[in-house]
Amino acid sequence: MTYLMKATPEAITKAQEARLAIRNGLDIPTAGMAKGMTQANMISLPRDWAFDFLLYAQRNPKSCPILDVCESGSYRTVLAKGADLRTDIPRYCVWENGKLVDEITDATELWAQHPDLVTFLIGCSFTFETPMLEAGIEIRHITDNCNVPMYKTNRLCRPAGRLEGELVVSMRPIPADRVSDAVMISGRFPSVHGAPVHIGSPDALGIKDIMSPDFGSSVRIEEGEIPVFWACGVTPQAAVMRSGVPFAISHAPGHMFITDVPDAAYHV
Repeated sequence: MTYLMKATPEAITKAQEARLAIRNGLDIPTAGMAKGMTQANMISLPRDWAFDFLLYAQRNPKSCPILDVCESGSYRTVLAKGADLRTDIPRYCVWENGKLVDEITDATELWAQHPDLVTFLIGCSFTFETPMLEAGIEIRHITDNCNVPMYKTNRLCRPAGRLEGELVVSMRPIPADRVSDAVMISGRFPSVHGAPVHIGSPDALGIKDIMSPDFGSSVRIEEGEIPVFWACGVTPQAAVMRSGVPFAISHAPGHMFITDVPDAAYHV
C-alpha cells in the first residue's frame, strides 16, 4: 500500500475491527461503517474470464473503476494487510451460468473448489458519502439504516470479449438546493465513480418505479428532493447475468469490502 496515502493507526484499527466483526458473522450493509475508510465492490471470476473483465472495466471506467486486481487464486489484497477476501465481506452472491444460485457469508469452500479465481476490487460510491455527510448532505439510506437503492438502467455498457451488460446506478435523494454540492463533492472522487451520471427523471434511465429497486432497499424521497443517480459497482453483476458467465462470486449489493485506505487517498 506504499503507493496510496496511509490512514492513521486509529483509522486502520477501526477498519480492522469492522472486518473482524464481519469475519465473525456480522451480516449487514456496510454504508456508514468505518467512516472515512474506502469501501470496495468485489467480483471474482475464473482466470479464463479475467482478461475479458479487465477489458470490460477499462472500457467502462465510470461504473467499474478498478482499485486492485489479485493474483489468480489469491484472497489477499494490497488494500488491507492481512484481510481475507473469502470471509471479510458480509455477504457474497454465487453465480452459475449467469444465474444467482446462492448467497453466503463465507466463501472459503468455494475458493477451494475454484482455485484459479481472479478477484477484482472496484471503487464504491460509499467512499464519498462521508465528505457529503460532513458537508451537511443527508444520506438517506444511512439515516434510515437500510441498503442503498440500485437499479438496472436502459444504458448499455461498452462490451468487451464475451461480456456485455447494462449500467447499474445507485440513487440518493438530495435536496434541490444541495444537488450542485453533491455533484462537486462526488466529482472529486473519480476513482470511486465520481460525479452522478443522471439527475432527476428516472424514466430517462428506464426506471419505471423508483420505489422498486432491482437491488438494495427503497428509500424515502421527501418533498423538495431530487433523485440523483451514480454509476454503481453492481454493474459487473449485471454483466455476469446478461453474459451467462459460468461461475462467479461477488459481494452482495451494499455489502462491501472495507479497506485500510482512507477516502482521502482517492480525492483529487
